[in-house]
Amino acid sequence: MPDKIRISLTVNGVGHDVLVEPRMLLVDFLRDELQLTGTHAGCEQGVCGACTVLLDGETTRSCLLFAAQLDGSSVRTVESLARPDGSLHPIQRAFTENHGLQCGFCTPGMLMAACELLEHTPLPEPEDVKDALSGNLCRCTGYQNIVRSVCAAGRVLATAENGSHPASETAETTGASA
Repeated sequence: MPDKIRISLTVNGVGHDVLVEPRMLLVDFLRDELQLTGTHAGCEQGVCGACTVLLDGETTRSCLLFAAQLDGSSVRTVESLARPDGSLHPIQRAFTENHGLQCGFCTPGMLMAACELLEHTPLPEPEDVKDALSGNLCRCTGYQNIVRSVCAAGRVLATAENGSHPASETAETTGASA
């Protein structure tokens, strides 16, 4: 068995200096070593998008990378979205309020892809969302509510940046009662 490799990386804002097996996949490292089980292992071939994380700010399939490749990198998983008090991120809230999830298996990857999109395109059009999420497969929803969810989250985040209260915007834009 090959020797382990020492890497230093940041995951969800926390630094880790660890020894990893050379062939350990990032998805396995996150799930098994760091107990961050929100990242799902789906097809394990980079096709389904369930394992999507943000690697140095860009969506990446964690089943296609070895953890040993990530020395000096920063990874964000779906666990980075919720606030320390447990309150949901506006993207998570929008998915809940707009019925953007059913079984939930694809949801972590969808949320992380949406996160990257909204960081670069705060008020996306439905076509922007479809393009950004095109590498993430969902077998349950038909995608319409996922697209609606991401657009709603963009409106909430844009309103929050402008100083308005995001909770009132969520109810107004989604038709939810406060």
